Amino acid sequence: MDATNLPQRDAARIGALADPVRHRLYQFVCSQPAPVSRDQAAAAVGIPHHQAKFHLDRLTAQGLLDIEYARLTNRSGPGAGRTAKLYRRATRDIAVSLPQREYELAGRLMAAAIARSAETGEPVVEVLNRVAREFGHAIGATAADRPPIDAAAALWVALSVLRKYGYEPRTADGEIAGEIELANCPFHALAQAQTELACNMNHALITGVADTLAPHGPDVRLQPGPGRCCVVLRRPPSEPANSLHPRTAAR
Repeated sequence: MDATNLPQRDAARIGALADPVRHRLYQFVCSQPAPVSRDQAAAAVGIPHHQAKFHLDRLTAQGLLDIEYARLTNRSGPGAGRTAKLYRRATRDIAVSLPQREYELAGRLMAAAIARSAETGEPVVEVLNRVAREFGHAIGATAADRPPIDAAAALWVALSVLRKYGYEPRTADGEIAGEIELANCPFHALAQAQTELACNMNHALITGVADTLAPHGPDVRLQPGPGRCCVVLRRPPSEPANSLHPRTAAR
């Protein structure tokens, strides 16, 4: 493979998302915790099956999605039915980049922490967590025109901020649940090499966002799991299950 052509190929892959329907399909597939079928994708986006097939196969051809085959029932043997073609986000990173990474942000936070630690003599890791929380507070404070009036509005503001920084919120297990997972870690490579450092930085940053939404902000927990960010948000017990949608954020 000619490495000099990789930027052009990645640009072509991103160009495949210019079609709004295709982009919505890609976002839906990426937001799910498990591979999805054409029927599931078509229903979620509200398009015919044949149209979903065309766009999903185009995304696969461009290397943005991977496919696998599996039966959608637990039956086996004769009469179990044919295997279905399922789609999931491609495992490779796209250079421009999908999924979204924020390594420049991580570098800025760590540089600020190192500089402050050198001045004060405090342990750099403690300073880093404080710097990350301050950054979360800053981006949370600028996200809403006015303080959220209830937990639903606060949750929507928090998720809007996290989407902007690449965290990809989703309900746990892809179903109605009390927890909201973050499908993508913007500091993925750092988390692979320095897991505790990156996870604590993530937790501190997201806690800073939630702090600005008090007293209605979501509960932020450090709860690592496979294939996602280490932080989980929990909506209040009285929070309606469909609060991932902008219902009350702007009044």
